[in-house]
Amino acid sequence: MGRMRWGGLLALGMILAACTTPAGPPAPAPPAPAAAGQTTGEAACSQVKRMKVGVSVTPPNVVHTPPYVARDLGLFARRCLDIEIVEFEGGLSATNLTAVAQGQTIASIGAAPIAAGLRARQFWGMAPRLPQAYVVAPEIKTAADLKGKRLSAAGGGVGSFNWVMGREVLKTAGLTVDDVQFVSQGTAGRLPGLVTGQIDGVALHPEDVYLAQQQRPGVNILVQLSDLLPEYFFNAYGAAEELIQRDRDLVRNLGAALIEANRTIYRERERVLPIMVEATKKEPAAVAFAYDYLTRNCIWSVNTGLSRERTEWTIQNAIDNGDIKPEQRPTYEQVVDLALAEEALALAGGPVTLGNCAD
Repeated sequence: MGRMRWGGLLALGMILAACTTPAGPPAPAPPAPAAAGQTTGEAACSQVKRMKVGVSVTPPNVVHTPPYVARDLGLFARRCLDIEIVEFEGGLSATNLTAVAQGQTIASIGAAPIAAGLRARQFWGMAPRLPQAYVVAPEIKTAADLKGKRLSAAGGGVGSFNWVMGREVLKTAGLTVDDVQFVSQGTAGRLPGLVTGQIDGVALHPEDVYLAQQQRPGVNILVQLSDLLPEYFFNAYGAAEELIQRDRDLVRNLGAALIEANRTIYRERERVLPIMVEATKKEPAAVAFAYDYLTRNCIWSVNTGLSRERTEWTIQNAIDNGDIKPEQRPTYEQVVDLALAEEALALAGGPVTLGNCAD
């Protein structure tokens, strides 16, 4: 299998329409006029600003649900935002990157597309740590057993997140992508592909690990990806530089609402679980299992979620794997708009620590 070609992916993406799928009902109506003593964020809206917010998976996994929480609990509306949530087949897909590049959507972006020329900056780390486990068929006991097997490349084929994670697992046994067969599939096909035996290895989110072990007894967790790649930066949201320059207030207010959504998730389990069940279309027990795993392991951020160390480690990992050319190495400042992130954090009330979680 070839290496990722971000330049080609962006070039292809820019000639495609940003094909997105609306998700769920429209945003709540803007709040009523503010009473005396209310904060600016709760004040009446002199202008409602509209924007699309992308989610990297369709249907979303539990970890990807903060935008739904922000929408359904009125956190976007409280900041005078009318948000349409759209779902993509992978955060590294051409449609996701195109939508961000064109300034029509705020969504997950990584350092590799930025290095390849995507003029966008991250401003909120939704989930710094990897939430997935690499799950394999019952007969596979070690990474070496993956040789000759079929592994998932869900969400975009070569260069997709699942392809990248499969490559990392193979490296632990001295194997390469040429030693296996990667199967391109939609993100919704990851769980049924493993359960039916169409694939032998796949990175699964906690709720799908729960379901896989119920539906196909004997499937193994080969490794928790956060143990394999503890410094890997999983998911950060970004916006086109042109959009940030044109409407910094919109992006800052959106960032504040998303920070508030993550904090609400940690604080109000029973309030947010029904929203997550509706968004993911998964069994309530599986969603509750995932929620408990994600909050216990501080997968969701509670502040900006951004980290120079994680970002720079992830950039170096991409260079080592040939996903970023050494001469195109981006600086942290080229990837992250830290000032914008800190403005959003201040608007959300400043930094907090919730339990052991402080990112």
